Formats: sequence, structure tokens, C-alpha cells
Amino acid sequence: MARHPARSASPGRPAAAKRLTAVAFAIVGLAALTGCTDAGPTTPPDSSPSVSQSPSTGTPSSSPTPTTPAAPTLVPDGTAADNLPLFSAVTLAVWGSPDSVAGRAYIDALVAAGFDKAAMQVTDDVSTVGNPAESIQFSVRWGEECLVGQVGPATGEPVTAVLPALAEGTCLVGETRPIDW
Repeated sequence: MARHPARSASPGRPAAAKRLTAVAFAIVGLAALTGCTDAGPTTPPDSSPSVSQSPSTGTPSSSPTPTTPAAPTLVPDGTAADNLPLFSAVTLAVWGSPDSVAGRAYIDALVAAGFDKAAMQVTDDVSTVGNPAESIQFSVRWGEECLVGQVGPATGEPVTAVLPALAEGTCLVGETRPIDW
């Protein structure tokens, strides 16, 4: 019966066989590790402005890479849904201010953004017993629909939505405070 060369009893062969086995294990281990690595890019994509040579002057010129979308604007001839992005942006801006639980701050900011003050409603900032309100609601009537916002400690993050106007022609249910400023 023939013996495998690596198992030969001749002098000098066991050491060579051990080296060969070690090299084989190293190659297999390296191959296994290579299969576990991410083949994706190792550097983040460049988001800095691109710099190019100006053809007329030969001097570097910088062209900014757009990174932020344009701010929402009022769409006077649009629908309530068209104006929800602006309504939401105004709501978030006031929510992030020191006046985050003051109904008047939302109304004033919405007026400054171009919404019609005469079409607005807002609930009281305080409860009937004088405690700060758990939430404040405010709205803008837009045709047969309403842009409605709700903020306050009980609400968590601000909520904005487009809802149908009520049968009475208003947006908010219950008593609201006069907008007389």
C-alpha cells in the first residue's frame, strides 16, 4: 500500500509537510477573510463644492453642489395640500422657539408667511382653571378644506394635516379664542 508523501517517514519530509500545511491553512484563512470584507468604497462620496479651471482666466472657480431643497412657499392659487409644506415648516419653526406653547406665535408666524389671518382659528393657551393647555390647535381655512396644526406637551412632536372644513364653515371643533390682535 502506497503512503501519502506528507506522511512519509523519511527524514526532512515532516518539516516540509508541516510548512506546506501551514501555508495551505494561511491561504484558506486569507481567502475566508477576503470573502468577509465589504467590497464597497472605503472613502465617503465627496460632497464638497467642485472646483474647476475657468477656461477664460485659468483660475480655479468654485461651483457649489446643491444640498438643500428650496424652502416651501405660499401657493395662493393652490390647494390646501399644496400649502401644507409651508404650513408645516412654519409650525416646526415656532415649535423650536421659546414661544412653542403660545397660540399667538403660530398665528403671527402664519400671517408673516402669507396666510390670511381672517381665515384662522386658534384654541386657548390655558385651560379653564388657568393651567397651561396640554395642546394647542390652530387652523387656516383654505377653500373647502383646512390646514390644521396641533402642538403641546401632550402632543409630542407637532402634527399638521389637511382636513375637510366642518359643516359650520369652521375648522376646529369647540370654542376658540378671538384673534383680535
